[in-house]
Amino acid sequence: MARRATDAGILAMECYFPQRYVPQTALEEADGCAGKYTVGLGQTALAFFDDREDIASVLLTACARLLERYGVPASAIGRLEVGTETLLDKSKSVKTTLMAQLFGAEHSDVEGVSSTNACYGGTAALLNSVAWVESSAWDGRYALVVCGDIAVYAPGPARPTGGGGAVAMLVGPDAPLVMAGPRATHAFEVYDFYKPRGDTEYATVDGKLSQDAYLASVDTCWSRLKAKLGAPAAAEQLGLNGSPADLRAFDYVCMHSPYNKLVQKGFARLLYGDFADDATAPRFAGDAQRWAGVPPANTVGDREAEKCFVGLAKPDFEAKCAPSDTASRQVGNCYTAALYMNLLSLVSAKASSLIGARLLLFSYGSGAVATAFTLIGREPSGGSALALPPASPFTLERIATTAQLAERLTARTCSDLPTLTRALELREERYGQAGYEPSGDVGALALGTYYLAAVDELHRRTYSRK
Repeated sequence: MARRATDAGILAMECYFPQRYVPQTALEEADGCAGKYTVGLGQTALAFFDDREDIASVLLTACARLLERYGVPASAIGRLEVGTETLLDKSKSVKTTLMAQLFGAEHSDVEGVSSTNACYGGTAALLNSVAWVESSAWDGRYALVVCGDIAVYAPGPARPTGGGGAVAMLVGPDAPLVMAGPRATHAFEVYDFYKPRGDTEYATVDGKLSQDAYLASVDTCWSRLKAKLGAPAAAEQLGLNGSPADLRAFDYVCMHSPYNKLVQKGFARLLYGDFADDATAPRFAGDAQRWAGVPPANTVGDREAEKCFVGLAKPDFEAKCAPSDTASRQVGNCYTAALYMNLLSLVSAKASSLIGARLLLFSYGSGAVATAFTLIGREPSGGSALALPPASPFTLERIATTAQLAERLTARTCSDLPTLTRALELREERYGQAGYEPSGDVGALALGTYYLAAVDELHRRTYSRK
């Protein structure tokens, strides 16, 4: 039995996103709404999948990239946990498909299944895996977390908020991104975004309700987290050393990102929470005083308050949050992977400069469950590296250089609107069908991508790799 783990967290990260995208400006031109998606949503491009890729192939590609690029053998994985809301089967976990393709029958002693609650499943999988590494049941092997989704909407105003992709994370001790301090969760009933129908990929969405639920969850989680950080033990664990437990205590912030404009609004709610706690602070002098004494809950949906605090928060947003939006603005919504695509973007941008930094993460899944938690960047001792050539330690710099995020985003193929439309029509036509071979172009996939080869008459799926 392995000794109890210390400094458990994220050792390595990899991602996968579609090779093709359409600029949001092309969608604006087609819809006759210049600026609505680029400025109004804050998005640059919309990445898309056709019927050649399903959620199993997407997750397979992300996992394979991580295992191969870090030299981690299947025998070193003791837990595989999946977060997704893109279901292929209402009973069978997609984890079993990953096992068949990546592990083989000789490596079946692997815990974990799928976690599902809208966009929250990736966070549930990560928290479960860190808890396993920290537990008495840990056997010294790594946990592999993979989260991802294919976000598609029917033709109309919601379609530009789609996207898709996956993030894989290796979890273990002596991590360069260690999970530390208390967490705060808000779980409640709301029908803002849900999928009650089995005959379509498309969700039932109340956009205004979903935005308000997201922002109210930021308020609640932030207030609860700050209250917990007020405890001396928690403050000491995060190295606050008497500093206020507010937004100033965090060097960077990563938030769940359905679209970038909502992230900007969510970040402003963090500042409003600090304002609600101390409205007399000099940094809140001026127009903000109009809301002195007004509880956060009373300002969700207040456009004047939103405008004021988004403006007030802008310098902090640009410094603390904007470095994490590289992938999400160019790929679109990845649902369960959105937060972690943002985290990978931040690590890719800042690398070793995150050593010693405190990162605030906010995860939200409709329905709804939300959690705020903290990661701390650190320089590992190297004790978690496998005894494989080269026995390199897991570091922030290694994550950044291995992911090659900026280079891969640049190397994608810019497509036109008819190509996007046909790809999504193919997905809609094939959804729930049996006995077919996908017709999407394998040639459009990047080398090393897993793809759906066929679905037989009993809905059993087979996969190939380019």
